[in-house]
Parts: sequence; structure tokens; C-alpha cells
Amino acid sequence: MSAITPRQTTAARFRFNLSPQDALDLLTAAYQYEVQRRQRQFVLDVNTESNLISLARYLTQPVPKFGVMCCGTCGNGKTTLLYAFQRVVNYLQDRSHFSFLDTENRQFKASLEIFRAKEIAQISRDRAQFRVLVQRPLLAIDDMGTEAAEVYDYNNINTPVADVIDYRYNHQLFTFITTNLVAKQKDDRDVTIRMKYGDRIADRFNEMLHVIVFKDISYRK
Repeated sequence: MSAITPRQTTAARFRFNLSPQDALDLLTAAYQYEVQRRQRQFVLDVNTESNLISLARYLTQPVPKFGVMCCGTCGNGKTTLLYAFQRVVNYLQDRSHFSFLDTENRQFKASLEIFRAKEIAQISRDRAQFRVLVQRPLLAIDDMGTEAAEVYDYNNINTPVADVIDYRYNHQLFTFITTNLVAKQKDDRDVTIRMKYGDRIADRFNEMLHVIVFKDISYRK
């Protein structure tokens, strides 16, 4: 066994080297900032608090999954939570408070870059730029599902978002996703992840992502 396999057998997993409460405090402060930055009143209601707690607990697990997905209807705070998370990552990156965990517990400094799903579809036309995007240690896909599932490029049919997810699944790279797609169809208007991307991607999500389901309310009203 040792002759045919590398010594390292566990892939790196991103996590916060903080207590759940410290992670929650930072995420809450960042979320409040993002809300107030848009000239809105911040209210820590039950739904928002539940979402923040879920993310904080996930990020501080000993060996978490290698991604998170926020799903639900429009205007319920998914993207706000994503930007709050990005702000916390940027705050911590020079303070050694997060790491990629592997067998040697190496410290890894990185930054989170956010791409809208439609942007990824456009970037996919440039192979070199697309390769850099898919290989980023930390990546966020905002509004997954709003892009065309297939992109035509010189008579070639590409599936850029599905390709990004497939690559990051195989390499266990941390991916943060927000989407209006649902896991299960409640009525004929709902579009599920499985309907949009097929069984293969939907099945990978089960292993890859910690899912936070947002309540069907809108804070934009």
C-alpha cells in the first residue's frame, strides 16, 4: 500500500481556526456592515441569526465539507451573507486564523474572489483565464443558475459552471455558492439543481456542500 500511494492521504479542507462563537461574532459584525452599507436597517431576526449560526458552525468543524451553498428565493440575504463571509476572510488572512487542514496542518493564506455565474460563462471563452478561475483556492459563485447551462463557442458546446463545479469537486477546493435553485420541487415554477445541471452535478453537491436553506422572505421590501 505504501509503495503505490503518496504519504498524504487526506485532501486539504478550508476552515476557521476559531471557536464557533468567535466566528459567529465576526460574521454577524460583517453582515451588519454589509446591510448598513446599502443604507438599510440591520435587524438580527431569527432567520438571519439561524443562517449566521449555521455558517459559523460549519466553518469551525474539525474537518468540514469543502464548500457551502446558500439557496432560497430572491432578497432573503444569501448574497449579503456571501459578502460578509468574504469580508471576514479578508480580515483574517494575515492573522493565521484560518487554514487548509491536511495531515501536516499547514497554514494557508488566500483571498476569496466572487464571480457571478453569468461572468463565469463569459470568462470560459478565454481558456487561460478560465483555467486560473477554476483553480483558485477559494472561489464564490453568486446567482448560480441564472446563466445559460450551455455556451456555444465556435461551434463547441461548453458547460462552464458545471465544469467549474466538477473540477473543484475532484480537487476538493473550497467553493461558496448562492442560488435561487431548489433541492426539491414544490410546484411547477420551481427549478431544481438536478433539472438545471443533471444528476451528476447534483449528486456531487451532496458530498461537497454544506447547505443553508434560507426562508422564503424578502428583505428588499
